[in-house]
Amino acid sequence: MSEDLFRGPATTPAQWQQSAHLARATWITPEQLCPPGRRLIVVAPHPDDEILACGGLLASLRGREQDLLLISATDGEASHPGSQQWTEHRLRRQRPQESRNALHRLGLDLQALDWQRLSLKDTAVARDEAYLVGHLGQLLRPDDLLLCTWRGDGHCDHEAVGRACAQAAQAKGATLLEVPVWAWYWAQPEDPRLPWERACKVQLDADAVQRKQQAIAAHVSQIESDGERPPVLPAETLECLMQPFELVFR
Repeated sequence: MSEDLFRGPATTPAQWQQSAHLARATWITPEQLCPPGRRLIVVAPHPDDEILACGGLLASLRGREQDLLLISATDGEASHPGSQQWTEHRLRRQRPQESRNALHRLGLDLQALDWQRLSLKDTAVARDEAYLVGHLGQLLRPDDLLLCTWRGDGHCDHEAVGRACAQAAQAKGATLLEVPVWAWYWAQPEDPRLPWERACKVQLDADAVQRKQQAIAAHVSQIESDGERPPVLPAETLECLMQPFELVFR
């Protein structure tokens, strides 16, 4: 992560509710964003990013697994550097299992879901950025929707995935959808660094919100304290990510 962005306290949900930019963002339904028959490819830097970024959207598309392709870039093994409880070896097994549990809680049929795990090195996706561009280039079709973390999100892997997806989408003529995750923590409500002119809010019904909340709870390693260390995911940021919409830059 960019240390400078994370030195201050997390921006609270109450602060975000005062955002004029957020209030002006266009509302869109999941069906309008991804109509039946159109394929959605979701690229998650780490196990849990697919839930944090678009778990509500995925829950809304259950029963359409044939229209979904999920790509996990890393296994998330570097989330707890120096931890005795959550070693890299343990996290490589734990975090993908948490993702499986989370996707099941969304109501998705994992047997029908096309899910690729690339096992790139956590915190070093930029090193394999060209590989990721090439891999996506082999998969993408011009009518695809390619959803990923935002290129300015403040985490090196999130930004590398965003850059790779942007390059691949442009080359193939696919539609790029970028989602902020960590920006909810460090950005300010009227922050000019966010591309507000491209912002829209994907409306989630109560069932999708509830399923997303249950899916986030499956990521035990990320939401529980590690001894005296606080959880990886701060409560304020999680609350922002569990609102009845998901913010997308398109």
